Amino acid sequence: MATAFETEMGVMPELSKAVQEMDWILPTDIQGEAVPLILGGGDVLMAAETGSGKTGAFCLPVIQIVYETLKNLQSGKHTSGHAGGVKQPFKLNPNDRTEAMAIDADGLLCQSRDPGGWHGARANRGVKNSGKYYYEAVVTDEGLCRVGWSTLRASHDVGTDAESFGFGGTGKMSHCRQFDSYGESFGRGDCIGCFLDLNNGTISWSKNGKLFGKAYDVPAPLRSAGLFPSVCLKNAEIRFNFGATAFTHSPPAGWLAVSAAEGSNVIESTFSSSSVASRFVPKPNAPLALIMEPSRELAEQTCEQIRKFKRYLKDPCPRELLIIGGGDTKRQLDALHSGVDIVVATPGRLDDLLSTGTLSLSNCRFFILDECDGLLSAGYGDMITRLHSQIPKVTPDGGRLQMVVCSATLHSFEVKKLANKLMHFPVWIDLKGQDSVPETVHHVVCHVDPYKDESWKEKMGQPQGHIQTDGVHLKDRCHPGDPSAETLSEAVKLLKGDYVVRAIKQQQMDRALIFCRTKLDCDNLEQYFVSLGGGPNRRDSQFSCVCLHSDRNPAERKANLQKFKNGDVRFLICTDVAARGIDIAGLPYDRLSSQWLWSRIPIVFLSRCGRPDSIPTHARP
Repeated sequence: MATAFETEMGVMPELSKAVQEMDWILPTDIQGEAVPLILGGGDVLMAAETGSGKTGAFCLPVIQIVYETLKNLQSGKHTSGHAGGVKQPFKLNPNDRTEAMAIDADGLLCQSRDPGGWHGARANRGVKNSGKYYYEAVVTDEGLCRVGWSTLRASHDVGTDAESFGFGGTGKMSHCRQFDSYGESFGRGDCIGCFLDLNNGTISWSKNGKLFGKAYDVPAPLRSAGLFPSVCLKNAEIRFNFGATAFTHSPPAGWLAVSAAEGSNVIESTFSSSSVASRFVPKPNAPLALIMEPSRELAEQTCEQIRKFKRYLKDPCPRELLIIGGGDTKRQLDALHSGVDIVVATPGRLDDLLSTGTLSLSNCRFFILDECDGLLSAGYGDMITRLHSQIPKVTPDGGRLQMVVCSATLHSFEVKKLANKLMHFPVWIDLKGQDSVPETVHHVVCHVDPYKDESWKEKMGQPQGHIQTDGVHLKDRCHPGDPSAETLSEAVKLLKGDYVVRAIKQQQMDRALIFCRTKLDCDNLEQYFVSLGGGPNRRDSQFSCVCLHSDRNPAERKANLQKFKNGDVRFLICTDVAARGIDIAGLPYDRLSSQWLWSRIPIVFLSRCGRPDSIPTHARP
């Protein structure tokens, strides 16, 4: 039976069957909004509560589009191919280019993001015999460009052989790999005019309407063979106008737009989709989708969801790869060599593989940031911008790079700034509004006042019987009889540990999350619980617990999280990593998500509060 995912949102039957077996009968609100938008090719920002189905909202459409892309490549279909006999507009030829040169669906914008090499393309038709022709190229991004004319036999590296002529951004004209000074240098925002006079056999260029005069004489054999508008780029982007719209700088009288050439003077390219069908098959180490997660736990969770969703996809089945620190490095490298389609990664390990060239972004068409605010707060903003600059904005099959940003706490200045900088007219799906404490979460605030509660005086200076503090006041003279600021600060820390234990006993808590501000605080609280008979291996103890933070090795973190999920321990002591979308089921509302050390960052505090609210159980005061 078809589900609403299939009938209302356009999800493939195979994916619909998989979600049905997961008991997903109806899409959540965020899925109902986001899935059609992503399938439609748009950039999406989504904000919704933790547990609202955001992972499915971006995974389902990404898997579907990746599958369809692989299927088209497998069958030899190419989105840029056209029915025979139908004359296409004058544009860049997607079948006559180097592998790393991306061309948009209109054939007028091209881009290469390889900083180490030149990549080129030619138009789908050229001119020959006679006439005076002109086209424009506007540099739309930083990088090096060279534009000009070439025959079909020429190299894509314009101006490096005997059958091509180029003019580059460094102010050099080139032919037969001979580079000579000509005109002026040019860069982002400049409009370059390209002139070909077949009547007199000359080539020249202009910059922003300024004519530079004759650069080359064109031999008669090349004039009769036909010359095509050509370009090569190094980590740059450029847009062409062959005459379909008004030129920015009109050429002098007597010159025609190259697209307006008479039929007898036009030559069609012999490069077709069928002749180069294998050219656009992605490299094994170049995935079609990249999903960045702030923590290994979230990355593992997302990758597992992808495996569940794709279980009924066959021939081809998208191949996913989890890239996290501390994982099986050999298995990751073997997978990259054999081929991957979707990569789910944490920033550190991802950066390592990209910097060594082991992983390539040359075919990436989806760039997804999950828990984006978490990535930004961890200092990965510059890395995200750098990765975005390395990904071609136009995919090899003519599509546009899609970017999806999602988080339970999306309303922050940093996220909005990132979206404005990197995303292409994104649609904002806001099903959460400004962050607030959920109505089903009830707070009990316990004031820690060392003046009113002097029980700390008996513990200060004693080797045991209290929590180990962070050692900030280790060299200060703290004494119960000295009410200095340092003494009172140490007293508050002693009381906090004591209050956590008293709250657990008084409220008879049998399961809770306990958030700490630092990793050291987590370790100290865990050791305090161990001293009370608890710890990771004391399942029956009132204080059985495990710890979760980034200093614990990956295997221990995974095992500890699983212990808490399975109910083998009562308490999970953690930093904010557990507030970042980790799926922890079975925390009734009458049990506590205890914030032992309150976050001074409102968005982090509210994200912590969202954890128990996302659990689908009944509440009571």
